[in-house]
Amino acid sequence: MRLPSFFLIATVIMGALHAYIGVRVLPDLPVSEGWRMAGAALLVVSFLLMPMSVVSRAIRRQPLSDILAWAGSLFMGLFSSLLMLTLLRDLVLAGMAVFAPDETFALVAARSAVAVPALAVLATFLGFVNARRRARIKHVDVPIDGLPDALHGFLIAQISDIHVGPTIKRRYLDAIVDAVNGIEADMIAVTGDIVDGSVRDLAHHTQPLSRLQARHGAYFVTGNHEYYSGAPAWTVEMRRLGLTVLSNGHRVLDHDGAALVVAGVTDYSAHLFDPADRSDPHAAIRGAPDDTPRILLAHQPRTAAAAAEAGFHLQLSGHTHGGQFWPWNHFVRLQQPFIGGLDRFGDLWVYTSRGTGYWGPPKRLGVPSEITRIRLVPAG
Repeated sequence: MRLPSFFLIATVIMGALHAYIGVRVLPDLPVSEGWRMAGAALLVVSFLLMPMSVVSRAIRRQPLSDILAWAGSLFMGLFSSLLMLTLLRDLVLAGMAVFAPDETFALVAARSAVAVPALAVLATFLGFVNARRRARIKHVDVPIDGLPDALHGFLIAQISDIHVGPTIKRRYLDAIVDAVNGIEADMIAVTGDIVDGSVRDLAHHTQPLSRLQARHGAYFVTGNHEYYSGAPAWTVEMRRLGLTVLSNGHRVLDHDGAALVVAGVTDYSAHLFDPADRSDPHAAIRGAPDDTPRILLAHQPRTAAAAAEAGFHLQLSGHTHGGQFWPWNHFVRLQQPFIGGLDRFGDLWVYTSRGTGYWGPPKRLGVPSEITRIRLVPAG
């Protein structure tokens, strides 16, 4: 499908969904006609501004670009809640229409019409607060069979899916880096989707990554959004910032006399952008010493099948955001085997970060962002 055709279809669909909210909710509001017109105008503004969360990147003038990005992103979050609540309301009213008296039905229709925008605004506000505060540190122990004594308690700090871009800037990232450094980890895993934009536009805002400190350094793998934003340039930039980029390769760490293999692959979808960049866990581990704990950094959890075949013990991933907010958390499993937290895939442990930032709407509900403190412990 050609890009102009896609945007035309998307515009028609979004217009229809905005109209659906207006037709189903506004007539039942127990307010004056003037307030209903104001509600209709707000839906029109939402329809017009939502695309700005994407289009604003093409606008070079500041602060106009950021203002439009913020407006579009906030309305995107509000629209999502309005749509879901309107659908739920219609399901309830459809059920009541069968058995409820007319007076009761009319009362519920009026009160629920008020509840839809009220709850949508509340959800958007609470989601905004949760998204914009600094991610909390989550503690996770991972049991590894045959873990050498010297590696008992080996600490990994993982950050993922920050999405530095139109609404996430240097100050937001500075706070994350401060928290990561406070963990005093043995190594830092940066598992992709750190940016949403070009090196030219975001280099100033990603500069705090140069302050990451760990005994064995920081390791980075690409996510799909790095490929949207120019993966070759970002790979160079991450190296300039002092991160070790693992592109289907590995490093062997010597930790108090014990060896630990840290490998990384390109994003699962990288071959769609460059066939030479196809994600390959087998290539990433090739030549690594046997009988050593093996950790794989892979942006998407669905790398797990290949990682298990390649003989890894632990895979660190992100990508899912844990769904970020309801109801999208229920759709993640349509694409990924794991949503968030620690899971088992055969002999492989998979830890999926719910993300350290957010993408799209500045909104997180029931799915908090995280900086993950992972500690290796012996199994059994």
